[in-house]
Amino acid sequence: MSTLPEGYRISPVTADDLPRFRHVLELGFGFTGDPDTVATIPFSIAYDRAVAVERPDGEYAAIHGSYEFTMPVPGGAVPCSGLTWVSTRPDERRRGLLNAMIDAHFERSLGRGEPVSALYAAEPAIYGRFGYGSAADDVRLTLPRRAALRDVPGSAALTVRLDTIDAARHDDLVHSLHAAASAHRPGAVTRSTPELRARFLADPPAWRNGAEAQRLLSVHTAEGEPRGYALFRRKEDWGPAGPQNKVTVEEVAALDAAAAHRLWGALLDLDLTGTVESPMLPVDDPLLQLLVEPRRATPRLTDNVWVRLLDLPAALEARRYSAPVDVVLDVTDARLPSNAGRWRLTTRDHDATTGWAASVSRTDDDADVALDVRELGAAYLGGRSLEAYARAGLLEERTPGAVAQTAAAFGWAVAPGCSWVF
Repeated sequence: MSTLPEGYRISPVTADDLPRFRHVLELGFGFTGDPDTVATIPFSIAYDRAVAVERPDGEYAAIHGSYEFTMPVPGGAVPCSGLTWVSTRPDERRRGLLNAMIDAHFERSLGRGEPVSALYAAEPAIYGRFGYGSAADDVRLTLPRRAALRDVPGSAALTVRLDTIDAARHDDLVHSLHAAASAHRPGAVTRSTPELRARFLADPPAWRNGAEAQRLLSVHTAEGEPRGYALFRRKEDWGPAGPQNKVTVEEVAALDAAAAHRLWGALLDLDLTGTVESPMLPVDDPLLQLLVEPRRATPRLTDNVWVRLLDLPAALEARRYSAPVDVVLDVTDARLPSNAGRWRLTTRDHDATTGWAASVSRTDDDADVALDVRELGAAYLGGRSLEAYARAGLLEERTPGAVAQTAAAFGWAVAPGCSWVF
């Protein structure tokens, strides 16, 4: 465990501590919260999952929190501790506070029975040294108005409804569709608590950046059953040639290809607009396949969720595998010695839908593949190739052919990714 400076201590956070918790968050991330917004937006972390480093004078020097998630993984799901709001006062940096907070986070997560932790990295260079691996990418597109889409059967039969978002009326529609659309995508955690749900649908003026109130576009069957939605807002802009509003789509969830096609068809044909900016999309999103002229979409690739295995055998047994494998992994883990050493991963039962189950156990047998827990976390959701890490010199093949076999087993047909930043 890391050692804090003399007089500093890890401290729980209560409702009374929220102002100083927020103060460190603002100092660390460099913003000032709008008082009206702060007063109306719920604190979305459970207090027993919020932690601070307290100085001898009683002020907070650093903070973090975590969400209780059930994370979809290939063929299953796993309890996951979603690390968030990690922040250190600028005048308290380089004192080992982050090291101590990460150790506390790992210990608390394991104590709650969460074998995996995940996060979004504000600064990607930081978290690899704590064993987190970049496990997914997302792509964002800037699309011209009326970008053409290929036809999809059933799309024309769906109806479109437009409304201004209202948390009281739209909570169930948005979050139930999001959960259903995310269920089989590795890494796609949902907003599972009332506080998270309310925060996500909140639309205070301070968050609009000069754009309109958030709109809800939903698509429905002839019987009125909702099949998908998009949250978006437009920002008015008039140029020499006329209107060129920008449409910013903040989230899209669709239950099938027809719903995705109908949603994007409507978003790409809004009046008075020039461009449409997509939200974070998984790299295999239907929109990328539907575009007739994909070159006209300007893509930007960004790292998505990062994953850290805290209880290696529990985590590896929670997911399923795409191919049979019997391999001994020699794992290094400088932060959690209980994960280090040689582990035999052997697939057993097979299901046509969920793939191969596996058993993981300690072994003294010679290793086939040697790697760090960081690379294992990166490959955990099935979106990174262990073969690619081997070619980059980031893992070692000790038995010929073992990396290719293991990479095939860890890969997954559905690309990982989460649609919102937690």
